[in-house]
Amino acid sequence: MTEIASPHISRPRIVVLGVQPGDPPFRIVEVDGEVVGAAHSLTDVLALAAEAGVLVHDCDDPDMVRWVGGGKFRWTPH
Repeated sequence: MTEIASPHISRPRIVVLGVQPGDPPFRIVEVDGEVVGAAHSLTDVLALAAEAGVLVHDCDDPDMVRWVGGGKFRWTPH
């Protein structure tokens, strides 16, 4: 049986992946399914999104931004 994609399931335009160890730690940012860069802060996420043509008005809107492995204030590894 094949699954049919539902038009009611939304995919956020921006996905911020979990914190990666580094000096300093960072998070990979995807916009519309494409990796656009590494962010070290929320400001970096907004700048990378803007460079990709996406303006974020609400970082807490799950239809716009998905935070994987911690929210917008998580910038250090566990």
